[in-house]
Amino acid sequence: MILEIVILAMIAAFLGLRLYSVLGRRAEHEEESVPQRFDAGDDAPAQTPSATQAPQAAQVRPAELEGVMPAVETGIRSIASADRNFDFSSFIEGAKGAYEMVLEAFWAGDKDTLRELCDDDVYAGFEAAIDEREAAGHTLQNKLIRIEETRVHSASLDTNKFSKVARIAVLFVADIAAVTRDSDGNVVAGSLDDAVESRDIWTFSRDTSSRDPNWILDETDQA
Repeated sequence: MILEIVILAMIAAFLGLRLYSVLGRRAEHEEESVPQRFDAGDDAPAQTPSATQAPQAAQVRPAELEGVMPAVETGIRSIASADRNFDFSSFIEGAKGAYEMVLEAFWAGDKDTLRELCDDDVYAGFEAAIDEREAAGHTLQNKLIRIEETRVHSASLDTNKFSKVARIAVLFVADIAAVTRDSDGNVVAGSLDDAVESRDIWTFSRDTSSRDPNWILDETDQA
């Protein structure tokens, strides 16, 4: 059980990724392109915005923020005002997908995928953890059973004369079955029959003044 907790703590300590436009945008698996909320219809004449017009702020629907703390709502609305492409619901769905994707890549020791998803510092942590695991002859047979809760923990827009950086911290409460096997396939720790609750807070950030649509996981904590 102690080794199980250590393994989950390692995961929380080293998790990080570069998210592609899945966060704050519609999921890539949609087969048909969906017009953005500011696009004109197919039959509408093309319009050229005036150079003096300010970009329209993204709309955050009241129902999406139901139950969030006032400070979080203020932060979300500030981000939406700075980034007209921001979509709150799509961000949450993308964050859930990223949570599962990164966990599975780490458990499998898939460095190539992690290299694509992580910034340099976080990838270095992943790489070290995987190398240590492989040196011990251990493999992980972990499984994400379910994500019980996904909730925005905090949100803010940090503004200075050089950038406007959006930061959204997301709380994930998940049930994870963790099994560690040795080089002979014997179970060293854990059980697939007993899930362990994991409570993690991942903070995603993005410079809204940049053309780069990617979000970066720049901080992880245990709740």
